[in-house]
Amino acid sequence: MILIENLVKTFRRARVLDGIGLSVASGERVALIGSNGAGKTTLIRCLLGEYACNGVVRVDGLDPRKHRSEVLGKIGFVPQLPPPLKMPVGQLIDFSASLCGVDPARMVGIAGELGLDVPSVHSRQFLRLSGGMKQKLLIAIALGRDIRVLLMDEPAANLDPEARKIFFDLLAQRQGNITMLISCHRLSEMSAIITRVIEMDVGRVTIDRPNSEDA
Repeated sequence: MILIENLVKTFRRARVLDGIGLSVASGERVALIGSNGAGKTTLIRCLLGEYACNGVVRVDGLDPRKHRSEVLGKIGFVPQLPPPLKMPVGQLIDFSASLCGVDPARMVGIAGELGLDVPSVHSRQFLRLSGGMKQKLLIAIALGRDIRVLLMDEPAANLDPEARKIFFDLLAQRQGNITMLISCHRLSEMSAIITRVIEMDVGRVTIDRPNSEDA
């Protein structure tokens, strides 16, 4: 489902990704760990087709740069930092649902499970939500889509403890054909879900192992 070969990304002479090579099969659930600056976010952005880079990047056999619309149609994505969108919450949900042809009520329902009452913030601009509200809404939009790949960059960082538990329960319900690549710091929270652990450091993969706690 995901194939990366000799991936190199440089910003102003700084090599952020230094010859990354890995493959992730359909249905695998991978925790991507490493310190800040290890290259995790840059790797995810390359999979989304946001950066031009050297090497091979394929998602379901497609180049994310050359076939970006088609690739993004297969992906649910939650960024580490919410975008500064001025769009009202209701409009954002309707727009996101229309892009993938799903019922907006599905996203509203998931947001409700996470503790976000969408009707109460329906007309509020996204950027005026609290950090936790933004994260819950972005997760609901990502999980509410019909997707093949789920990319998440520190998705639980702004969630309260109860919402974190519900979030990981929702991920567990989606085990199967969805391929997951989730950047995280707290590996213990992911142990019941993930099948594989990839650790990065200074732009390279330093550890790639099965999850020892995977049942």
